[in-house]
Amino acid sequence: MTADEPRTAESRAVEPGTADPRVPGPCAAGSRTTVVVITRDRREQLLQSLDRLAALPERPPVVVVDNGSSDGTADAVAARHPEVTLVSAGRNLGAVGRTLGARHARTPYVAFSDDDSWWAPGALATAERLLDAHPRLGLVAAAVRVGDDGRDDPLNAELAASPLEREHGLPGTRVLGFLACAAVARREAFLEAGGYHPVVFFAGEEQLLAYDLEACGWAVCHCPEVVAVHSPVGGVRDGRRAVMRRNAVLTAWLRRPLSVAVRRTGALVAEARRDPEAREALRGVLERLPAALRARRRLPPRVEAAARRVEGDGARAGRRGTAPGAGGLPEGGARSGASVR
Repeated sequence: MTADEPRTAESRAVEPGTADPRVPGPCAAGSRTTVVVITRDRREQLLQSLDRLAALPERPPVVVVDNGSSDGTADAVAARHPEVTLVSAGRNLGAVGRTLGARHARTPYVAFSDDDSWWAPGALATAERLLDAHPRLGLVAAAVRVGDDGRDDPLNAELAASPLEREHGLPGTRVLGFLACAAVARREAFLEAGGYHPVVFFAGEEQLLAYDLEACGWAVCHCPEVVAVHSPVGGVRDGRRAVMRRNAVLTAWLRRPLSVAVRRTGALVAEARRDPEAREALRGVLERLPAALRARRRLPPRVEAAARRVEGDGARAGRRGTAPGAGGLPEGGARSGASVR
């Protein structure tokens, strides 16, 4: 099995040697949120992000999952941040590394960062208060500030514009998408939903997790009072847009009605006749489709209705020339954590 090869749904079970995910163990006094960071071959950026996390007033425990780095990441983390729990995946697990990290956490809440992101002071304490006060809240989709100047990521406006109605007992706008490195989850909910799916691997993985959380009865809400900082270096990596297109189709095969999956696949086939990026995406779909079909599970009707509502709003927004897919899979998701790819 290669590092990028999808595994079946059965392979999402507890990794050997990890604790029972249903029973959080003891945690440091006052620390109720663990920050899980995934990384691969970006040692210096990771160390800078860990410096930022270590300076937070909440003093959260940190778990770093090394997705098969070859640049001395493990030794550097051990030397500079010996308080960090370092988990060596042994190979590139992609987004599934976050699930492995959550299984090692011993707190009721888990915040996710990439090696180019961190949390604003007080953000984790705010997320804890929201999760404490709203028992059905499974995941907080934070606001994202970009770089040292703290400018708003366009993703914030897209999430705020979600067409899904607010519900009594929830603290923010309901969404079906978020940025992976700007999310705080209830550990119980995250693991019940299965974490990130190996068939998708990376790029756009957030939408499938949002679907699965909602299918389990947990809510995903955008709460802008919780703030993450993202400081990406460089542009979008080569091939990433093709992977995003691949995963949009695979997500349909994993969770949506056959009519939706067939329509999206057909559209990609038509585009592949003239678009090299679409051809690359289509090859990826065909390679992973058997695993997707084995793991296929239809969304409950209420979640499917929410997905259709988000898509309908996105189509209307596209015709107006504004941001597509508000509340679903934002374009901002494409900027999440290129280090594990």
